[in-house]
Amino acid sequence: MRRTPVAAALLGAVVLTTLTACGAAPEGAAGTDGKGAKSATAASAKDFGGMDALVKAAKQEGALHVIALPPDWANYGELIKAFETKYGIKVESENPDASSADEIAAVKSRKGQKRAPDVLDLGIAFARSGAEEGLFAPYKVEAWGKIPDAQKDADGRWYNDYGGYVSIGCDAKRIPNCPKTFADLLKPEYKGKVALNGNPTKSGSAFGGVYAAALANKGSFADIQPGIDFFGTLRKSGNFIPVESTPATVEKGETPISIDWDYLNAGYADQFKGKGVDWQVAVPTDGVYAQFYSQAVSKDAPHPAAARLWMEFLYSTEGQNLWLKGYARPVLLPAMTADGTADKTFVAKLPKVDGTPAFPASAELDKAKATLAEKWDKALS
Repeated sequence: MRRTPVAAALLGAVVLTTLTACGAAPEGAAGTDGKGAKSATAASAKDFGGMDALVKAAKQEGALHVIALPPDWANYGELIKAFETKYGIKVESENPDASSADEIAAVKSRKGQKRAPDVLDLGIAFARSGAEEGLFAPYKVEAWGKIPDAQKDADGRWYNDYGGYVSIGCDAKRIPNCPKTFADLLKPEYKGKVALNGNPTKSGSAFGGVYAAALANKGSFADIQPGIDFFGTLRKSGNFIPVESTPATVEKGETPISIDWDYLNAGYADQFKGKGVDWQVAVPTDGVYAQFYSQAVSKDAPHPAAARLWMEFLYSTEGQNLWLKGYARPVLLPAMTADGTADKTFVAKLPKVDGTPAFPASAELDKAKATLAEKWDKALS
């Protein structure tokens, strides 16, 4: 369903460290003269003359174009509405279930067009490759100093935003004994019940599920094969079903057990509370795995000032708490916990986590993706 994110250090439940369209380029777009050019090259709010000047420039543009931001993903729906209300800028949201690859493709194919993406929410592999290709504009938000060094590109071309843990969601009204670990999923009572959020060769959450399963079965970040073997066994037993878990399949009971990010599973618990679904969430103790997504500003953003204001909003206390409200752990949570600005009500509702996760290096992530691409379909056939 969605993108491949970055692994980063999350400690306990609250601490985190580490389509081509037609249309002419709009007036004031990146690369034009005058105010548009200034906006397109501004590397900080200071370059605009301060936040007030940035807000003024963004309001003059009047719009922000985004893709791949599902409203029920990490509370993006409320984030978008809050931004529109606060600044009077229309957020044009397209293709919400797109992947990181789709985002990068849109940046390239729509260059100079009004519907090109202004900003991107990407998996780390795409954030890094996009930066290397020169697709992103360096921009450092006012909260730049509070983002841990391991969570950002030194030049400000991308930086991490929110993350979560692989979890097991379960409809307790349909499943008498909900599984708590990957080992539990092998039990015969779960035949035809277990699903992933998509194909792990394309879906970030499904990729995380296989990685977590590898850790639970004597694998490592350098060896994801045990995770592939686990799902192969689960498929042969009939427990695993090749159905993409979505809010619709959860509500209908088609995927009563779903391996997904904890912030999505926790969101389902709220979303379907009054609809006959008792959705329980557990972070498996035998495969603790956490990841982050990253933000970037397109170098050719048609609304360059609005793009930068969007970033400032996301990394403000208000924006970070809205992600937290969606059960996602924002990158500034450690700093906000320290200064008392993190919403304690939302922090208290985060799914509980036992154990300390370990995290793969970039080379290990690349190797895992290559192994999945080569062996996943065969293992599940």
